[in-house]
Amino acid sequence: MTVVAFLSVAPATDESMSPEVAKAVAALDDFDVSYETTPMGTTIEADTIDEVFAAAQAAHEAVDGDRVSTFLKIDDKRTSDADAGSKVASVERELGREARKDA
Repeated sequence: MTVVAFLSVAPATDESMSPEVAKAVAALDDFDVSYETTPMGTTIEADTIDEVFAAAQAAHEAVDGDRVSTFLKIDDKRTSDADAGSKVASVERELGREARKDA
């Protein structure tokens, strides 16, 4: 089984969030997960939901601050081993092109 999740960890700050977000992303390296960071969050792939939860918790705890907001969305399709890349490829097949547009 492949569990795909979307994780967003953000400190409450008026300054740049990137130093703290970098700590959250770096924390994922200690886990058996694949990930890709985007401007709005990080897509995580793991074999089990427990791995996703553990990695997300570590990312949350890696961020310093008086207040940290974490959003975790999980896709646990138990009848398929489709990874994040295959999900994007499926949409691209339907579009007949890449699922992106540069302005």
